[in-house]
Amino acid sequence: MNTEKKPLLILTGPTAVGKTALSIQLAKAVGGEIVSADSMQVYRHMDVGSAKVTKEEMEGIPHYLIDILEPQEDFNVVTFQTLALQAMNEIYSHGNIPIITGGTGFYIQALLYDIDFKENDEKNPIREELEQLAKDLGEKASEVLHEKLSQIDPEAAKQIHANNIKRVIRAIEYFEQTGEKISGHNEEMRQKESPYNFLYYVLTRDRKTLYERIDRRVDIMMENGLVDEVKKLKAMGCHRGQTSMQGLGYKEILDYLDGSCPLEDAVYILKRDTRHFAKRQLTWFKREREVLWIDQSQYDGKEAILTDMIHILRQKGIIDGSCII
Repeated sequence: MNTEKKPLLILTGPTAVGKTALSIQLAKAVGGEIVSADSMQVYRHMDVGSAKVTKEEMEGIPHYLIDILEPQEDFNVVTFQTLALQAMNEIYSHGNIPIITGGTGFYIQALLYDIDFKENDEKNPIREELEQLAKDLGEKASEVLHEKLSQIDPEAAKQIHANNIKRVIRAIEYFEQTGEKISGHNEEMRQKESPYNFLYYVLTRDRKTLYERIDRRVDIMMENGLVDEVKKLKAMGCHRGQTSMQGLGYKEILDYLDGSCPLEDAVYILKRDTRHFAKRQLTWFKREREVLWIDQSQYDGKEAILTDMIHILRQKGIIDGSCII
């Protein structure tokens, strides 16, 4: 192994592409343990809608950052960084390799390049004013704030979805605090050298198959009791304003339970928005540096993919010849 930098593997890709099963096989082959980079699987009581990996699926491989927060708690990039670094240090202490698996590209980038977000941690008058404006605007908040961001930082507005009000507010706040565009700051951070000896795999498959898998996944969620899961969360006091309940699958079913739309419409919207989300994920990964794309249509099954991944890891010096496929 490279002794100057600690080894780190990343296996990501759009939702429903097949990351979970491959990550577990990779962990078995290289002596790895998995750190989840998923913004929903971190929450307890949210299993169906997050397509959470089960104990059986883990096949004995340790997983971190799953089922560690209550739905009422906030989870953001700073929290992720802190908890992921703690998990990685524990994995290194076992003599194993951390494998970051999940589809939240922003979290992965922050961890991989050790980006400093600590200045985001404390509230300030600008943020409080913007958050109050969002409350006052109600349903129009995302549209109005995103338009404001478009005027001061068009590039950031392209990168941040209007529904991600927290990140939109942060981008406006950064501009008002510094006079600089956060898109420029982010680009500068992206040019940082990683402190890790890493390989960044992005798993893909053809768009038609991916969308079919997404639609089928939603159908399975419905069969597995997504509506009942959201009912229980609602009974626990969970509501649309919480970070956890803004996740795909939860906000749509909440709208149905609140009487805003029929169930059939909620499912349609969930499938449509999940497909759009997958497209945005792919756009994000295409902007990242030093990424290795794994197109599953070019391989004869997961074993062939794994063999290729192991070969590249050996070439890079991240693993030696002792790992077993």
